[in-house]
Amino acid sequence: MTPSTSAAEPKAVQRADYQVPAHMIESVDLDIDLYDEATVVTSRLNGRRNPESGSGAAPLVLFGVDLELVSLVLNDNALSAGDYTIEGEDLTIPGVGGDFILDVVTRIKPAENSSLEGLYLSGGMSGGMYCTQCEAEGFRKITYFPDRPDVMAIYRTTIRADKAGYPVLLSNGNPIDAGELVDGRHFATWHDPFPKPSYLFAMVAGDLAFVEDSHTTGSGREVTLRIFVEHGEEKRCGHAMRSLKKSMAWDEEVYGLEYDLDLFMIVAVSHFNMGAMENKGLNIFNSRYVLADEDSATDLDFQRIEAIVAHEYFHNWTGNRVTCQDWFQLTLKEGLTVFRDQQFSADMHSAAVKRIEDARVLRAVQFPEDGGPMAHPIRPESYMEINNFYTVTVYEKGAEVIRMIHTLLGQDGFRRGMDLYFERHDGKAATCEDFVVAMEDANGADLKQLRRWYEQAGTPELEVSLSHDPEARTATLNVRQSTPATPGPVTQGQASKDPFDIPLSVGLLAPDGSELPLHLEGALDNETPTTRVLRMDGAEKSFTFTGVDERPVASLLRNFSAPVNLKTDYSDDDLAFLMAKDTDAFSRWDAGQTLAQRCLLNVVAAGGGGQVDGRLVEAIAATLRDETVDPSFKAEALALPSETVLAQAMEVADPDAIHAARSGARQLIGEALFDDLHGAYEQAEAANSPRDMDTDAMASRSLANMCLSYLVASGREEGRQLAKAQADQGTDEGGSMSNAMGALSALNNTDCAERTAALSDFHDRWRDDPLVLDKWFSLNAMSAIPGTLDEVKRLMDHPGFDMGNPNRVRALIGAFSGGNPVTFHAVDGSGYAFLCDRVLELDPSNPQVAARLLGPLTRWRRYDQRRQALMTTQLKRIAGTAKLSRDVYEIANKGLK
Repeated sequence: MTPSTSAAEPKAVQRADYQVPAHMIESVDLDIDLYDEATVVTSRLNGRRNPESGSGAAPLVLFGVDLELVSLVLNDNALSAGDYTIEGEDLTIPGVGGDFILDVVTRIKPAENSSLEGLYLSGGMSGGMYCTQCEAEGFRKITYFPDRPDVMAIYRTTIRADKAGYPVLLSNGNPIDAGELVDGRHFATWHDPFPKPSYLFAMVAGDLAFVEDSHTTGSGREVTLRIFVEHGEEKRCGHAMRSLKKSMAWDEEVYGLEYDLDLFMIVAVSHFNMGAMENKGLNIFNSRYVLADEDSATDLDFQRIEAIVAHEYFHNWTGNRVTCQDWFQLTLKEGLTVFRDQQFSADMHSAAVKRIEDARVLRAVQFPEDGGPMAHPIRPESYMEINNFYTVTVYEKGAEVIRMIHTLLGQDGFRRGMDLYFERHDGKAATCEDFVVAMEDANGADLKQLRRWYEQAGTPELEVSLSHDPEARTATLNVRQSTPATPGPVTQGQASKDPFDIPLSVGLLAPDGSELPLHLEGALDNETPTTRVLRMDGAEKSFTFTGVDERPVASLLRNFSAPVNLKTDYSDDDLAFLMAKDTDAFSRWDAGQTLAQRCLLNVVAAGGGGQVDGRLVEAIAATLRDETVDPSFKAEALALPSETVLAQAMEVADPDAIHAARSGARQLIGEALFDDLHGAYEQAEAANSPRDMDTDAMASRSLANMCLSYLVASGREEGRQLAKAQADQGTDEGGSMSNAMGALSALNNTDCAERTAALSDFHDRWRDDPLVLDKWFSLNAMSAIPGTLDEVKRLMDHPGFDMGNPNRVRALIGAFSGGNPVTFHAVDGSGYAFLCDRVLELDPSNPQVAARLLGPLTRWRRYDQRRQALMTTQLKRIAGTAKLSRDVYEIANKGLK
């Protein structure tokens, strides 16, 4: 029988066209017989006609991609070719009604599956472990199935394999049987008692070691915890295991949610498109988000692993127990779970710094997405390829929408809403509307206007001005909101945006820096007497505070209370005042960023010949000398806005001028404050041991590395020597990877002997460790030194580079195109042509990774006409290529509109 293939011409799927499934699957008996040449998959589907879709017989539609269909048997009757049709991905059996049993046998070749979706052999033909990635639509690469999230079934899975090569056989749920077979083979059977959609199916077969621990739930159940890794990597699992245990305890304490199986497993995989996957009871992780020790991982690596382990674990309830009705509802599980992992990380470390990190990601990545041709609401209305909508808009902006609901309802009200949400939808496929309704019903609230965040794309702008009436002793905030039209076909019909429901958290500071008590009728009383949440739900509103004797300075958008762009009438002196006095950490940091952005853009406007405003240097000096400030916050406050953020603030971005202005400012600050920076560096260095992994030690290292970056930027030889010495210590046995990477990053944009030697030593020390070598590739790719593109091309021939490994592709090609603006946007278009070549090279084997690389080219509207022409030329070259994947086809074509 003929293998199925995907349709030649992609067609858009519309949210408005959703229909309930005609048939439901109650249970699946899955038999996977693994052989290196080919794998035979036998599935028995116990199904029934769905009464919600009508009565009588209806066509049963299954989906399959790259499958060899061996046989179909319906209710013990073998089907011949005339009994069904295969068109594109759809296999249709007409006239299926009532209860039925369908037996499907397919043959697949996991070793040749370079897309890393469905069942594949990690490492390909060179061998490794069998594993799966079924979200979003990978299960159809394993067997024919109604592969949609609203079809939920109980799975019983039996895996057979060669025991010598694959002694460990894992799947979802609990193990119920295992044994020996003939010819050196063996089997294991797993049963998952919880109904799940096919995208949560998982299996792994390999020669793996594991570390084991346990967690006792609040109700007294003992849960076994196992992390499976390649032999020899067990020593790098301790942090991930500790993170898992903290996550389980936190979810019980904060949300009252216990784990529901007897066994929870994580498997680390080297070849993986995503960061990690929350498959029920068997999480599969990219190895970079599991493996960590003090030698090989930075502080940021440790924090990221902790957050991602928590995220995937939290999905057990927000994603697995309650799943999505369809893929348009993706933010229902992802936005909510990102919010939960942000809460967790804030509780584990500095809440203020975590919030600043959240805002930085929104501004550097999501805001540009919101202003480009792929702009979409957090719940999109259409897609050609759902993989393209695993975006920062769906995830991070989705989390901000959840946070706004939390802000409007308060902590207790939000918890009541969560409890009702689980009570109503546990074990079901739900929608974003179901979630919002549960929040409303649990609190007697009206969130009608807040729903616009699910419907409208774009980043709202808030214009805020303050007036003071000394005779009436009032201060009035005048607020206007607007949302720019977004380009592209995804948001057609949204040229004019209705007002959003925006919680604006504010405070007022007296001239001496003290916080004023806020008296305002109608403000939400869910913060403190000196911080109030204003509900900005109209195009224009005014809020008047009473009892204000002197003109205050408003502290706005406290704790980044909404994902908006803020435009104010602040003077530079106001910003410097807030940077020095504001008690809200985010607003204090934001004032510094706004002041720095103004100063840098003034230099850009002057053609690069202007001097940086002295007030910026003075403000940074004041922050540096403030002993009351937490070191981790101080490190954030010292950082200048990125080149990407500065480009976003310009009507027509000039990458060369931006880079020159920012680099010049860093040099000036480093030179002017060299002694202060050196003193702060030494103090921070002395405050921690390189092997100390607690939050305070990480904060001290963060500050030390920020100071070091300015010391090197000053141009003084002393700064370069300090960095080289720190790099040497970090590379030595017993050193700190955070210190090594901090030093290398500080040197990375300076063409000097110290940089050359430090990078060479780092490479020689870590050339055989793939995860650390990724860091070395990225450093080379992100350097602004002339000739970087030639170096990136040369590194593609490095023995450690593998175009088939997504981590390595992201580390080199992704780091260059996304993390090196001045070189990627070279005026000759060489960076654009290079990225286009790589996308076309990668698309036939791994469309998902190829499409994700393409994003920077779609933002051509931000740049001058010459660069626009060069970027669109490459997009047209991609769009005009025959046999493109749906993934790349959609991005390239929409990117041109």
